[in-house]
Amino acid sequence: MIDIGRICVKISGRDANKKCVIVEIYDDNYVLIDGETRRRKCNVRHLEPLEKTIKISSGANHADIEKEFKKLEYKIWNKNSKQAADRPRKVKKTTDLPKDKVDEKPAKKSVKKTTKKKEEPVVEETPKADKKE
Repeated sequence: MIDIGRICVKISGRDANKKCVIVEIYDDNYVLIDGETRRRKCNVRHLEPLEKTIKISSGANHADIEKEFKKLEYKIWNKNSKQAADRPRKVKKTTDLPKDKVDEKPAKKSVKKTTKKKEEPVVEETPKADKKE
């Protein structure tokens, strides 16, 4: 039932409930899929085969699969990468004033915490009177 060109429905993962076609068979457990899903290696346990098949060669490219899916009126997954102009850019803030006229932020003052030592009271020793016996 798992053969090249078999239309399947992905039943688990991010692309669940989307149609795909088997493009290449790696071994008993893994196949390469493409279609409404992303083109990637997939476990056959995550696929539900349908009765339909399309004629494609082993390892067919995305363009061939896209043509066949359009004939069947299925959607196809296309990567829409952003153009360089569409990407947001980081803009540095600049001023028209020369650097010496620009108000710069004052440097943070470093605050040193000092601990005051407690002064011990000074005890004066008084000479003891000699006791006369």
